[in-house]
Amino acid sequence: MRALSVLGSTGSIGRQTLEVAAACGHRVLALTAHHNIALLEQQARTFHPILAAAADPTAAAALAMRLSDTDIRVLAGEEGVLAAARLPQADTAVTALVGIAGLAPTLAAIDSGKRIALANKETLVCAGPLVMARAREKGAEIVPVDSEHSAIFQSLQGSSPKEIRRILLTASGGPFFGWSREALEGVTPARALQHPNWSMGAKVTIDSATLMNKGLELLEAMSLFDVPPEKIQILIHRESILHSAVEYCDNSVIAQLGDPDMRLPIQYALSWPDRTPGPARPLDLLSVGKLTFAQPDLETFRCLALAIRAAREGGTAPAILNGANEVAVERFLAGKIGFLQIPQVVEAALDTVPRAAALTLESIQAADQAARRAAARAAEG
Repeated sequence: MRALSVLGSTGSIGRQTLEVAAACGHRVLALTAHHNIALLEQQARTFHPILAAAADPTAAAALAMRLSDTDIRVLAGEEGVLAAARLPQADTAVTALVGIAGLAPTLAAIDSGKRIALANKETLVCAGPLVMARAREKGAEIVPVDSEHSAIFQSLQGSSPKEIRRILLTASGGPFFGWSREALEGVTPARALQHPNWSMGAKVTIDSATLMNKGLELLEAMSLFDVPPEKIQILIHRESILHSAVEYCDNSVIAQLGDPDMRLPIQYALSWPDRTPGPARPLDLLSVGKLTFAQPDLETFRCLALAIRAAREGGTAPAILNGANEVAVERFLAGKIGFLQIPQVVEAALDTVPRAAALTLESIQAADQAARRAAARAAEG
């Protein structure tokens, strides 16, 4: 049984983490959200943590009033989220925050020597070498929650890095697999949010539709598993049953398969190195019938090509890519730009924002802010 701080508890991963915690007997000691205090209050009353924090100060004040009949500490702002990340009584931080906002809390949890159940891919996209070095220094375990990285992590158990030939990173292809650029011209946010296999938050679902999500996962895998981009092959796998695999030097391939249910990788991140019964349903291969694989279309889905470019350039290029993409997705969801403008906005930032070779928290944050400004200008067109 683990003692958890769940950072981003009202989002899709956070809610599923609490399902796993309830089913498997883990203690929930801290909860954080941005402003969804109605759900945060409900979660706090169900799990009775030591503290609850809302990043939005106004929401935190309202939450404090709602929980005034309890002994739960209510904290506000970034400091409140950081306090939850550092909570001494918790041995594990589930980092389910969306975007670059997850970086500082993840580093705070690492500095506290906790296990990090990492669901915030942007942390490693923007600051992978920095984060992994800090984890080694502080003795913090990083166990991935993304289904693909969990699959790779599981497939690597008991192996040596020198035995790895390449990583096979799978992608569902999103809702528009096989579509032409012409067909994508009129895509609406409502249509792009209709993922065929997974139930996820809006940002991740749009990233899946553009294939940027797979580019971010490539960057994440590079840091998690210390491999160059040339040793990662991306495969479209429409069924989302084989979640990723590792090919070894003897030509054998070890893969992890399972139902497309995020509770399974969440549970493994909490229970590793053990396996325990949990809420995910068994995989019925007979009902699946077949598994198919295809090459991604980098011409039509240019976000993936831009992520590969950023991976090869290194330095702060991935932070620029990520910051610009966050702005582009926000503008698309708000109906201010079209679907095919998302890669255009990201490319404009990559082409114009200066790179910094040295990765520090300050250089990453500066690159992120510069990328957001460049992306906003490009979106306004």
